[in-house]
Amino acid sequence: MAASPPGQQMATGGERPDPRQWWGLPRSSTDDDVRSPGCAAGRAPQPSMSGRRRPKMSTSRSRHSLAGLALAVPLTLVLAGGAMAAPPGHSSAGGNPPDHSNAGGRHAPEVESRVKDIITIGQRDFRDLNDNGRLDPYEDWRRSTEERVADLLPRMSTEEKAGLMQITSLRGDVDDYINNRHIRFLIIRDNPTAAELAERANSYQEVAEASDLGIPLVFTSNPRNHINEDLEFGIVEASGQFSTWPGTLGLAATNDLDLVRDFAEIAQDEWRSAGIQKIYGYQIETATEPRWRRISGTFGESPDLSAGIARELVLGFQGEELSQESVAQTVKHFPGDGAVLRGLDPHNEAGQWAVYPTPGSLEAYQLPPFQAAIDAGTSSIMSYYNVPSNAFSADQIPMDLWQSPDQQFEEVAAAYNKTILTDLLRGQMGFTGYVNSDSGVLTSRDWGVQDLTIEEKFAKAIDAGTNIFSDNNDPSGLLSAIDQGLVDPSDLDPSVALLLTEIFDLGLFEDPYTDPELAQQIADDPASQALADEAHRKSVVLLRNDEGLLPLTDEAVAATDVYVEVFNGEDSAEQTAALKELIAEEDPAINVVDDLADAEAALVWVRPSTFEYEDNSTVEIQLGDLTGIDVDRVKEIEAAVPTAVAINFTNPWVVNEIEPGAAAVVGTFNVKAEALLDVLRGRFDPVGQLPLTIPADQAAVEANASDVPGYAEDFDYAYSNAAGDDYTFGFGLGYED
Repeated sequence: MAASPPGQQMATGGERPDPRQWWGLPRSSTDDDVRSPGCAAGRAPQPSMSGRRRPKMSTSRSRHSLAGLALAVPLTLVLAGGAMAAPPGHSSAGGNPPDHSNAGGRHAPEVESRVKDIITIGQRDFRDLNDNGRLDPYEDWRRSTEERVADLLPRMSTEEKAGLMQITSLRGDVDDYINNRHIRFLIIRDNPTAAELAERANSYQEVAEASDLGIPLVFTSNPRNHINEDLEFGIVEASGQFSTWPGTLGLAATNDLDLVRDFAEIAQDEWRSAGIQKIYGYQIETATEPRWRRISGTFGESPDLSAGIARELVLGFQGEELSQESVAQTVKHFPGDGAVLRGLDPHNEAGQWAVYPTPGSLEAYQLPPFQAAIDAGTSSIMSYYNVPSNAFSADQIPMDLWQSPDQQFEEVAAAYNKTILTDLLRGQMGFTGYVNSDSGVLTSRDWGVQDLTIEEKFAKAIDAGTNIFSDNNDPSGLLSAIDQGLVDPSDLDPSVALLLTEIFDLGLFEDPYTDPELAQQIADDPASQALADEAHRKSVVLLRNDEGLLPLTDEAVAATDVYVEVFNGEDSAEQTAALKELIAEEDPAINVVDDLADAEAALVWVRPSTFEYEDNSTVEIQLGDLTGIDVDRVKEIEAAVPTAVAINFTNPWVVNEIEPGAAAVVGTFNVKAEALLDVLRGRFDPVGQLPLTIPADQAAVEANASDVPGYAEDFDYAYSNAAGDDYTFGFGLGYED
């Protein structure tokens, strides 16, 4: 059992993109102290855009016609009355499979095979995936998913089942992964074009099709549609190849759920066309600890807004149900990674603790987005690395779920935590999909179970409710657990059934292939980027304009020399040059000068990054050298000329040293520079709203309750500017304010 976390007050009650891409240039509840803010009204349920995914330009098929195929058992068509006899391999006891090919407007799926034969019955095609010359139930798309899973499951060897329960980045020979290790879920972590993604996916799918049972692959990735200057493992590992949207905090800042749905449907089309059928996303946990390093991947601190967004994302990416057009969601990290100890990263041992010092905070703040995703039908959920702390948590879960009268949680990571995954997630919240562990829980991030063998870890995790293990490419540990009697072979079946269900529902057993040329056309669709650009502009938040500096009208810029500087640590000079270049290309009316002494106004863009101390004591969000910001230089510019300060919020930075000296302040959330310029120049009236509360100072940060959003903290928690406005969740000005 892990020790109690230190330093917390006891509860009382990757690859870097081209700098030009940074600027959007072309590519080279229950308690009185639990409060909830309002959010934008939700939208009525809408069906996904049927037919949005364009048909392939060409197909390549290998067919068996009934006339030319010598089958072990003859296929018989019974034309009288339009009925069809059960194909060979079907149990006659259950009668014929229902013919849903035209029921309710639903048509036969696309069917494509490149290695195995196609069996044609009448006008309908089926893939002979096990190459036995007959149509078996699992190959018959007319049957229900439950029937198909029930037929395929006993055909699989224990080795094949164990391999299916691993999802990993490909770090070796694809043939070995597919045919020897029997892995079918692969994570994409590089950043190729859409066409390159599709070509690679197709080649891998051919290897899978050639295997004994022809079980197809599922490709997944972390988000790929957002600007992020620092590509980071597990957060944003790719950017710039699909339509490029603001960061997730930026989407939240638009406060526009319709726009979120539009984003999800566009991204669904881009991903599925490129051969990616599953997304490791989104991070729907509530950002309650301001120092937490992964806030940039969330939708902010409001559980209500995050719940609304979660619903739109699931319905937009997946549709009302999974289909050949869907991208399956793996929302994360259950039950909510936002309440971390002092903001420390749970990827590291010092950051393993989740703390809930406020009674009822888990239910009030962390669980609502997950419940919304579950209700919308999310295909899977990823659990967090964290260990829930007993010593530093108030009452959070029903007493009947406690480990004992004096122990609320088992202090092990969620992947091994039966109370969290089985009792809470499935029992209390009604989740019926599969649980995807986070990466490395068997080896490097095995918090609370470090003393167990790999076989014991597999056994404990499966018993807890984990169904697939992320970034593990070696199923031998699971097979060894079976050999040692720690896991019964039948214990694998529930997990394998859930995983197969997703693969069937995604239509991959019918057609796992895609068209690279079409994939690139969809990725490059200017209409998609035009809508993304609208989201960029709508995400910019005007925080202060009491001196009337903004907007910078044509008349104003014609008579004003402007100094421009970007602050982002060691990349400051490079990013400053890139921003100047963009202004020269996109808005030449602005006369940019290189010397502050020659300027009459200034534009400063502050782009900090978090800093975690080597002693793992805390994470710094005070603007200064540690976060990459030369505060003295910013103050010097502000003192010299009227200065518009843009602050890029990937965390709720402590801004009290630079904010007072600015003539105007705007907030950005990983946006294109063009969008910022459109707002500054008055071409777009600012409508964005803060998705996070900005703390007053460092003392407020240190006094905050890690499990409570900023809007629900004490009244003196939020920063108040010279105009008397509090920078709280939902705040934002327009030019008429």
